[in-house]
Amino acid sequence: MPAITVDDITSLPRIPEADPTGTQQRPVKGVTSAPRGFEGEGFPVRRAFAGVDLADLDPFVHMDQMGEVEYAPGEPKGTPWHPHRGFETVTYIMDGTFEHHDSNGGGGVITNGDTQWMTAGAGILHIEKPPEALVVSGGLFHGIQLWVNLPRDQKWAPPRYQDIRAKQVGLLASADGGGLVRVIAGDLAGHSGPGITHTPMTLLHATLSPDASLVLPWRADYNALVYVLAGHGRLGSEGWPVETGQLAVFGPGDTISLAASRGQESRSPNLDVLVLGGQPIRQPVAWMGPFVMNTRQEVIQAFEDYRAGRLGTIPTVHNTPTTVIESRSAR
Repeated sequence: MPAITVDDITSLPRIPEADPTGTQQRPVKGVTSAPRGFEGEGFPVRRAFAGVDLADLDPFVHMDQMGEVEYAPGEPKGTPWHPHRGFETVTYIMDGTFEHHDSNGGGGVITNGDTQWMTAGAGILHIEKPPEALVVSGGLFHGIQLWVNLPRDQKWAPPRYQDIRAKQVGLLASADGGGLVRVIAGDLAGHSGPGITHTPMTLLHATLSPDASLVLPWRADYNALVYVLAGHGRLGSEGWPVETGQLAVFGPGDTISLAASRGQESRSPNLDVLVLGGQPIRQPVAWMGPFVMNTRQEVIQAFEDYRAGRLGTIPTVHNTPTTVIESRSAR
């Protein structure tokens, strides 16, 4: 799980140690295990938020851990063209390569630590797939896709695409020097990530060496979630044990604490987690398939707009005909 790393973690700014007398550590409210499934054309995922109340997730609605999977040649899969409206998709790739194209002209290739941040807003069509070279060769693939809800007054914002390179993310070290924290979006201890968000939020990827610990200052008005990408660890003052594929929801407070277990599996030598939270929107959610709106009628309207072609059109392939061309073979 390379994502973005540094040769000398001690050269990074340190996250200051929290003052135990002036902070309130967030307790763990509960831990759930993500069921496995398949997405798109058949790539394996873990449904990270399955079984969790939307009120605890707000402003997030959905997250898939894609892989970790080692594809044989010919096996890599993606998604067909599909629509979205009313929210943002955040795709973060830790291993492997993914291509994105959308009906708004956005797109690019992301790999090892890159992020694509697509604001569907009023409506967009897009496709995500492995490049042809990866399909031919096979290889390791591991990433996440997070859905971030938009407030009512921003659901009709123009679609937007952000291409965030791995080297742009903010890098910090834990106070004990045993943890690397990548700030993808939001602010942590005065250091900001490159992601531009409609909804106030913070998204981090942290890697902790065995027995290392991490205490994060966290905005009291944000919710707080920790998802374990790989490894074993403990969360909160209770030392709640967690492992790969589990999500922890935290209660109120202004710090989050986590620690890596001393013993880790050989295939996952470190504890890797996503830490995320945001300012709850606290508005009604009507969600069906690729549309996240406020009312049932808005969801129905989104489907009607999609069928009528009002969410965009699939771009034509460069230098191919835009009208039907017929030919007759000469014999």
